[in-house]
Parts: sequence; structure tokens; C-alpha cells
Amino acid sequence: MQDDAWLERRYYGGDLPAAAERALHAVGLDWQDEAAAEGHIYEALELAPGHLAVQIAAYKFYFYRHRLNEALPYARACLAETLRRNQLPADWRDVSPADAAFTSLDSEPRMMLFSLVAYGYVLARLGRIEEGRAALTKVTELDPDDRMGARRLLAVIDGAGRDDEDD
Repeated sequence: MQDDAWLERRYYGGDLPAAAERALHAVGLDWQDEAAAEGHIYEALELAPGHLAVQIAAYKFYFYRHRLNEALPYARACLAETLRRNQLPADWRDVSPADAAFTSLDSEPRMMLFSLVAYGYVLARLGRIEEGRAALTKVTELDPDDRMGARRLLAVIDGAGRDDEDD
């Protein structure tokens, strides 16, 4: 089967169990079959429950399926893990621009910003506007050049912009 080689490829840095990585790849193969794809997410979560790559995959699966209540815990888990990895305060509200190289291209601080954007945007989409706005505003403080696009999302929330999904 041609897909076998694709399923077996490794690119998550080697610390993700091979079976969990295979399950994540299988999500893409079975994307059109929501139940099968979700089964692969469950499998990866069972095999590597705390791994950031698995948490991100679960977040994206539920987000892109418009299952935002299910996406939120994974966005929160990604945020908690990236705060820990960057040795930042456990409460994102206590993070300051001096705490990490947020304006650099370093992957760890950028992943924390990405996670905070995801968390804030999901909150806003769930109607928890003030909570979402607070998270996205924190991103604008940490990312003054707006590489993460938080200002655009704030404009969408405030009605000054359009969400591309509404087109």
C-alpha cells in the first residue's frame, strides 16, 4: 500500500512514540470519515496523552470540525505545556514581554504565542468574548509586531473585521 510509507514517516523529533505518530498521520488519511479520524485522535491521546504534538492535533481536529467546546480543553492544555516549556508563570496573565524572546523566531516562545492565540480565539468563538479578548490582547503585548495576527482577530471580535470563515 502506497500510504504505508507515508504513515510510517517520523518528524516529531523522535520523542513521540511511533504508534502515536502513525495514529496522527492516519487522521489525515481518514479525514473525510469523521468517526474514523476521531478514533485515531483517541488512539494518539491514549498512547501519548501529554505530548504537545498530540494535544495540538486534537485541538486542530476539533477546531476544524467546528466542535469548539471539545477544542477548548486541548487549546488550554497546549497553552499550559508551552508556558511550562518556556519556564513562564502558569497563569498566562502574569507573563511579561521580558520573560521570553517573544519577538524572536525561536520556536518555543512562538509556540506559546500560537497557543495563547488559539485559546483566546476559541473562547471568543464560544461567546466568551471578554475572556477571549483578554488572551488576544496579551498576545499583542508580547508580540508587538503582530506576527501571530492577534490584532486581526481582535478586530474580528470587535466587529471591525471579517472572519474568513464567514465569507
